Parts: sequence; C-alpha cells; structure tokens
Amino acid sequence: MDLFESTYKVRQKALELGFDACGFSKAGPLDDEAFRLEQWLNQNLNASMGWMENHFDKRIDPTKLVPGAKSVVSVIMSYRFHENEVHDLNTKHPKLAKYARGRDYHKIFKGRLKHLFNFTKELIGNVEGRIFVDSAPVMDKAWAQRSGLGWLGKNGNLLNKRSGSWFLIGEMIIDVPFHYDAPVTDHCGSCTSCIDACPTHAIHEPYRIDSSRCISYLTIELKEKIPNHLQEQTSGWMFGCDICQDVCPWNRDAAYGHIEDLKPRKDVLIPPIKQWSDIREDQFDSIFNGSAVRRAGFLKFRDNAKIAENSSKSD
Repeated sequence: MDLFESTYKVRQKALELGFDACGFSKAGPLDDEAFRLEQWLNQNLNASMGWMENHFDKRIDPTKLVPGAKSVVSVIMSYRFHENEVHDLNTKHPKLAKYARGRDYHKIFKGRLKHLFNFTKELIGNVEGRIFVDSAPVMDKAWAQRSGLGWLGKNGNLLNKRSGSWFLIGEMIIDVPFHYDAPVTDHCGSCTSCIDACPTHAIHEPYRIDSSRCISYLTIELKEKIPNHLQEQTSGWMFGCDICQDVCPWNRDAAYGHIEDLKPRKDVLIPPIKQWSDIREDQFDSIFNGSAVRRAGFLKFRDNAKIAENSSKSD
C-alpha cells in the first residue's frame, strides 16, 4: 500500500470515528517551538506550573518520547454547541469554560484514538506507537499546526478556518510514514480582539501568555485562593475562561460540534442548587462525575464560585 492510500484511509477512519479533521506531520525536533518555549519558561510565565519545565527534551522531540517515531497524526473535535450560546446570554451567573460543560474530553478522545490506532495496525501491519490526549509532554498545538489543522492565534489557541478555536486536540505518535500535510498560514492579521478583551491583561503581547494572570490558570491550576487584586477581574468565571475565544472573529461562524458527550449537561447549565457556592461535596461529585471540572477539586471550585458570585454582584 502506498503512502497516499494509507494516509487517505487513516484520515477517513478518523472522520468516521467522529473527529472533525485529521492531519499528518513528520516526527522530529521542534526547533522553533523549543526556542520560544525556553524563552517563555525563562521569564517564569508558566507561574506555578513547574511540570512544564520537566522532560524538556521529550516535549520538543517526539522521537525521544516514542523511540522510532516517524509520524504525528493529529485529530481535532469541535465542542461548539447552540445550548452553550443560549446559556451564555445570561451574563450574571458564574461561568464554566464551554469545553468543561460536558464529559471530560480525555475520555472521549482516548477511546476513539485507540480505535484509530488499532485500525492503522490492521491496515499497515506492524505498527508501534502511543496515543496522547493532553496526557504527556507533547506540544499538541504545535503538531496540529504542522499537520495543517490550523495556525496559532495571538491568544495562544490554535485557530482553524472551519472550527474557529472551539475544538480539542489529540494525536498518535507512531513509527510509520505517511504523506504529510503542509502547515497553513496565519490568518489573524492585525486583529487584536483577544488581547484587548482579556480583563487581567494575561496576553501581554501577541502569542505570549502570562499564566499568572490568565483566568484559566487562576481558576484551575493555581492551588491557592485567587489573589485579592485579581478576584474582581476574573469576571464571573469559576472554572476556565472563554473571553479571548468569545471575541475572536473566526469563532463567529465556526462549525457546530456533533459529539453528544461533549454537549453541556443539564445540571451544569441549570444546577440543582440555589447558587454554586452552596454546593456540597456529594453534589459536586454527582454533577461533575466524569467531568474535566474535577481537576480543580471541590474546595477550589467552591472558592472560585464564591469569588465569581461576588464579582457578578458588583457588576
């Protein structure tokens, strides 16, 4: 089987499995990205996320993560849904990032990527490799970009002409070659909507994010309580943040998603409690069972909810 045929069949299988797009790139060192990442880390813009400094060599070169790797097969899946947009018309209630309102995408991707990997083995024969869903030192946005699935926006998110930035990323790193896709060009132009809209000024210059000021970092990764001087600026977000995506012109007409498990859950949109800060631990466990929100933990989530509610009252 030639490279064109195997590439076509793997791509078609990815689409059959529910992914919105699939791209192929040659595995190897990410020299440009390594330089930018090292600069970013040296400026301590990763805040308390010390784990981003670990395994630097594997992070920038997948052949050291998966010995013998020849290809990175990237897939994306949209999580834009009409139900979220209707819900967000009410600007007074505390908010969760839209990707976290349904089932944890890690679980959704892993099963489908395992099917894709097994299909590739059956198609080609002896194939070695691994699948990843934000679960190892893999620069998924860089590989999706190299695979022709989008370009890096000024807010650090990957942008795709069809899906905007409302999508999630996963990949297979495997030891067989394919016909590789070409990267797409940048289509942000002179737009600075994401930079202008960020209430904490976390996007302090294009393509460079100060994690210590990013609302997503403050409400998820920061283990301590959000600093007092930033609490009001979190603008009612209690887990993650979509502000820089909501204002992006490429997201206005982005395609809607179709995977039911990524749709927002009813109890998340209309919680069975008067206000989120009243939530008990057993209710948290029930409402967010199998959800990415569990990453924050009960106590952190409840603290965030109190801050978000106070912020909404002061608006």
